[in-house]
Amino acid sequence: MPSIRMPRGDACTFLTYLFGGGLDEDRYRVERYKSHADGQITPRAEGKAAGKGRSVREIVSLRTVRKMRPERDEIIVCTGVNRASAGVQYWGAHAVWGHMAQLR
Repeated sequence: MPSIRMPRGDACTFLTYLFGGGLDEDRYRVERYKSHADGQITPRAEGKAAGKGRSVREIVSLRTVRKMRPERDEIIVCTGVNRASAGVQYWGAHAVWGHMAQLR
């Protein structure tokens, strides 16, 4: 039976998942989520308040999307503004490890 190694505490790895057409847009809508130890994923309330506790989604350039790095407990979803089928997801190290551990 193969063994699964635990990531080091100082590891800075993350998973990148391209969906649809990938990064073939100029502008992207960014949504950020936080993963919890119990497996829950909740939206991060960052950005300007849009009333009633909701936050405004960021619109950023392709250059900014390519430079994004998720925190260890963060999931970043970037969806094309003009085509929702284009985009990328970045999963932080804890989010990736928590997901992998459930597959065993």
